[in-house]
This record gives sequence, structure tokens and C-alpha cells, in this order.
Amino acid sequence: MNVALQTLEQDMAAGSLDALLVTDPKHVYYLTGFASNPHERFLGLLLIRGKEPVLIVPALDAEAAQAASSVKTILTHSDTDNPYALLKSRFGNGSPGSFGIEKEHFSVSRYELLAESVAAGSYCDIGHLLRAMRAIKTPEEVRIMRHAAELVEEVLRRGLSHVKAGISEIELVAELEYLMKKVGASGPSFDTMVLSGPNTALPHGVPGERLIQPGDLLMFDLGVYASGYASDITRTFAVGEVDSRLQDIYNAVLAANEAGIAASVAGATFGSVDQAARDVIEAAGYGQYFMHRVGHGLGMDTHEYPSLHGLNTDVIQNGNVFTVEPGIYVPNLGGVRIEDDVLVTAEGPQTLTSFPKEWTVLNL
Repeated sequence: MNVALQTLEQDMAAGSLDALLVTDPKHVYYLTGFASNPHERFLGLLLIRGKEPVLIVPALDAEAAQAASSVKTILTHSDTDNPYALLKSRFGNGSPGSFGIEKEHFSVSRYELLAESVAAGSYCDIGHLLRAMRAIKTPEEVRIMRHAAELVEEVLRRGLSHVKAGISEIELVAELEYLMKKVGASGPSFDTMVLSGPNTALPHGVPGERLIQPGDLLMFDLGVYASGYASDITRTFAVGEVDSRLQDIYNAVLAANEAGIAASVAGATFGSVDQAARDVIEAAGYGQYFMHRVGHGLGMDTHEYPSLHGLNTDVIQNGNVFTVEPGIYVPNLGGVRIEDDVLVTAEGPQTLTSFPKEWTVLNL
């Protein structure tokens, strides 16, 4: 049985849960090894204390589930069946006293269908149990995430060769996302961002028709999925000769990035990572232009627990993976962000991303 599934069963017993239902497809994959996108159809992993776990899948996914799932009891439903009747059948004539569900994933309509079929004494959230497990990456997860980082860096490396006079931000996005499939990634892990010139001062800018030109900063923020896990990297380049203030900003962001990585050690708080990077930027005189948290958790989702903001007092643990991505964004001048994916280990922080970060000038 999947180790994560065993851990969940132990948590279930410790929390006096009679049953629980996992419905987020990513969590089903995490716990069983079966990956799918059921669209509107029902997908669920049912655990009842003292019984074997049951995976419920759409009938059209039966063969794939049987081949991939570590859970061997698999029930299927057709498009005309009521999948909640399958849930009810697993309890016989009884009903659970306490039933755990993923509140963030479960819609109100699905909750109502569940409550009609399985009249539990109470329903509670199990999201925190899954979040705690996912926050500590296994060696196999780290291996996959290193590969995802390698792939996105190859995409960026090849993508830079397409930077030329007359190309637009959105055209570069198209080239990058084509390259993602070309190098073997499943696809982008979020909307690829390429911003140039004054648009780089927008932390969440949207790539458009603006043409790249000398004097610009050029920011790439991209990631890929590989075997179900995400990478996320940002690098900023100069296009020809730029305003000297922009290189000063770059140097401050690079120093903040390195300070945040150095602070990413087990036993410290997530908030202290944010503060370490923020202190550098404030000392350089740009504190008001760093207006977002320093990073976020990374794994099966591009943004997952933890959130690395200044008020997060949760303690960093070995096996955590998160981004460190300070930025300075000056309106009407430009912005710089430098982002790495960081793994916390007993030997100290390791970066999964390794693309060069020194000031680099691209000549059109």
C-alpha cells in the first residue's frame, strides 16, 4: 500500500474518523498512483475504518485505474449511474459517525448529494491532513521535481534564442509553450509570462503584442509539469544597454534572492525567509516596490502550502520545497524578479533550479 495512504489511515484512527472521502484528482493520484481528469464525473477514494480502501472511478477509466492504482478494490459507474449509491453500499445498513471530506474541493451540490446518500453524524475537513503530508517531499518526489526543473530550464535556454528584433511578448510565450512539449514536459504548470520594458513593473502582467526592443528589461516566468509535479522559475534579462538604475535594482533583487535561500533552513519560520529577502531590498531603498510575499510551496500544484509571507510562524522542515522569488517593481521604469525552487535538507537549502542568475545582456 502507498505509504501516504497508510499515514492517512493512521491519521484517520488518531482523529476518530469513521470514514473519509478523497475527491481531488491530484490527491487521488498522490494516494493511489492513479492519475486522471474525470471532468464532471465522480472520482473518489473511500476509506472506512477497519476496511480495505475503495477507489471509485468512471467506467471509462476502469482499465487505466486497474493498471496504475495501488488500491485494488475498484468500483466503476457509468454516465447514467448514481455514484453516491456506490458510496452508500459500502456502509451497508449503517452510517459513519464522523465523515471526513475535502472541503476546499467539495462543491455544495456534491456535499448535498453525499449527505442524502450517507447520513453521517458529522462532516469535517481533512484538507489539513493531506496538506501536511504533501508539504514533506519524499526522495522520489524530489527526483521528479528536479527533472521538472531541468526541463523548464532547457525550455528557457532554447527560448532565449528566439529573442530578436520585432518579436512580441505573446509570440515568445507561444515559442516557450511549444518547446515545453518538445522537451518532454506535460505542459505549462501555469500561464507562461513574458513581459518587457515597462510591463516588467507589473508583478502579474499579461503578455501582449508589445515588441521587444533595445533598452528593455525582459522577464520570463514559466514552469512545466512532469510526472504530475511542477517547476517554477523566473529570470530577468537586459536587452542591449538599459538605464543604469535597472542594473542597481537587479543587483538588489539578486542579493535578496540569495538571502532568502540562505534563510531557508529547518527550524526557522517561513516568515523569516520573507524577512531575510525583504531586509535586503529595504536596505537598498526599494522596500515600497516589493509588494508580494517572497514565495509559495511547490509540488503537485504550482501554488500550495506553505505561503512564505512575513506573518507565517509555521516552522520549516526538511523536505519542504518552495519558491524564493523577491522582486522590485518601479512604475514607468521596470521590474526585476528572480525566482528559484528551494529544497530544505539536513545539510542546508538546495536549489532545484540552477539557471544562471548573473546580470545578462541579450543583444538583438
